[in-house]
Amino acid sequence: MIPPMIPPMIPQEIIRRKRDGAVLEASEIAGFIAALAREELSDAQAAAFAMAVFFRGMTPDETVTLTLAMRDSGTVLNWRSLDRPVADKHSTGGVGDNVSLMLAPIAAACGLAVPMISGRGLGHTGGTLDKLQSIPGYEIAPDGETFARVVREVGCAIVGQTADLAPADRRLYAIRDVTATVESVPLITASILSKKLAAGLENLVLDVKMGNGAFMQDQAAAETLARSLVEVANGAGLKTSAFITDMNEPLADAAGNALEIVSCLDFLAGRKTGTRLEMVVMLQATEMLLQAGMAETLEDAAFKAANALASGAAMEHFARMVHGLGGPADFCVKPDAYLVPAPVKRDVLAAHDGYLKACETRALGMAVVELGGGRRLASDPVDHRVGLDGLKPLGTKVTRGQPIATIHAASEDDATRVARIVEDCYRIDETAPEGRPVVIGRVG
Repeated sequence: MIPPMIPPMIPQEIIRRKRDGAVLEASEIAGFIAALAREELSDAQAAAFAMAVFFRGMTPDETVTLTLAMRDSGTVLNWRSLDRPVADKHSTGGVGDNVSLMLAPIAAACGLAVPMISGRGLGHTGGTLDKLQSIPGYEIAPDGETFARVVREVGCAIVGQTADLAPADRRLYAIRDVTATVESVPLITASILSKKLAAGLENLVLDVKMGNGAFMQDQAAAETLARSLVEVANGAGLKTSAFITDMNEPLADAAGNALEIVSCLDFLAGRKTGTRLEMVVMLQATEMLLQAGMAETLEDAAFKAANALASGAAMEHFARMVHGLGGPADFCVKPDAYLVPAPVKRDVLAAHDGYLKACETRALGMAVVELGGGRRLASDPVDHRVGLDGLKPLGTKVTRGQPIATIHAASEDDATRVARIVEDCYRIDETAPEGRPVVIGRVG
């Protein structure tokens, strides 16, 4: 049940006060969020509130109040009947970041319960739900009984917000995506943690991205967000730590919904070893196991995660999750029978010899949006077929005419237009770039 607005409030006065830099009272925040969840506020008022917070920020206490108000705008789950620790992870988003798809089944195969509430794409970043909707029949919004059954029987379920789970966040999330208010630290914190707290978690690992393909462009901004998330989560009783990871190039070698599902299956089959993606996935799996008390040492946790992958147990858990949520039982055996390919494929070729020196990662993400793989408006449909794959990592030595990426497009015109964008995203230089760590730091 959404709590009543006590005391009554005037939405435009709250917007004005925040616009002018005031610290809002807890009752004002709670009242505004309750009205938002009950759809008593217009999109314009919600957007104005988001913009005011974007420019004026919030104190830590305001952010905690906002987070809890969004959590309490709907149902809060509990998993007391489970005989295993309940854990999850969340990424602030990037390009080619499909970590959740592999991490959830790895963690489940190691004995954790992972009820993962995920979101759609925001801005230039891909959304886990959009990726999973590439799979025919996969139900991203199952009823509560189905969600609980899959978590209980399989160990993991990746779904979206149900109508009664943090409904205020669901509405504000969509508005932020199309009003250029995504990057606000208080709004990101409240959005992420309201869903995680409503999901009834005991442990949480966060991946805060930084770089030109992340919402946090530099390390200082990423550390600010990581501290906000960790402090608010732990203050609300949720054991949480965060990694800061690099997003100055795509994490996986694919960006686009069905293409990232293919990348996920390749990873679970052991075909992505030695990559930046493998490092991030396995580090987070190790952290989840340690945090939940499923391993006593770093070495033990790393061994268990690696064994879950190498033994095929993680692939089995992914397959069972897909089938449990309505997808084909044999999806992981023959994905090509179910994933619809884009009608046009075109390679993007290196203009000259040299090394891939730098990448405009955000622009690559927007190239996927340009192809139809993301949204300009919250109501836009998504073409799950389109995107980029074969993305070469920075530092790769290339020769003139060598493919550095492949475009999957709905039309020749789309492929031609996006090819120019992708070409402009990469800088090729005579000298190789300096090595850059994918994991930059840890908070918590």
